[in-house]
Amino acid sequence: MSATRIEPASLEDLPQLADLLHDLFSHEADFRPDRDKQLRGLHLILEQPNRGRIFVMRAADKIIGMVNLLITISTAEGGFVLLLEDLVIHQDHRKHGYGDQLLAYAVKYAEAKGFLRLTLLTDRLDDPSRRFFGTRGFAESGMIPMRLRLHPPNADNPPVRQMTTPRLTP
Repeated sequence: MSATRIEPASLEDLPQLADLLHDLFSHEADFRPDRDKQLRGLHLILEQPNRGRIFVMRAADKIIGMVNLLITISTAEGGFVLLLEDLVIHQDHRKHGYGDQLLAYAVKYAEAKGFLRLTLLTDRLDDPSRRFFGTRGFAESGMIPMRLRLHPPNADNPPVRQMTTPRLTP
């Protein structure tokens, strides 16, 4: 097992992060890999840290894992909470405890910054993933996630630099 370090991701990491997400979404029932979409989403997070944080695990100069934490506000908790959107370890580096290390880092980060809750979604049918998070303190919720896919007025996806936070005024 080589020496690793965990640190914030940078824009230069985008290609390797997209590769990790391709692997993750290739195994999830609800999502499909789409490099352009993954690059756009990653860029949106990295360009404005108030949206979230992406931390990477490096071995030498190669990214072997990542965790994506999105920031939101919970009216139930009365403050800021995190959504753990993606936690993935490169397939060649699994079963070495790297997922544990990244998750522990994410939890310590959340606690240190005063976030009130860390929520994640995992595939219902993916028993290894459910066991992984369950044995690390995450409990299944009585809530059922539901999605409504929205289609922007312009079906063509705008370049990343033109994408902004949606306007929330009527």
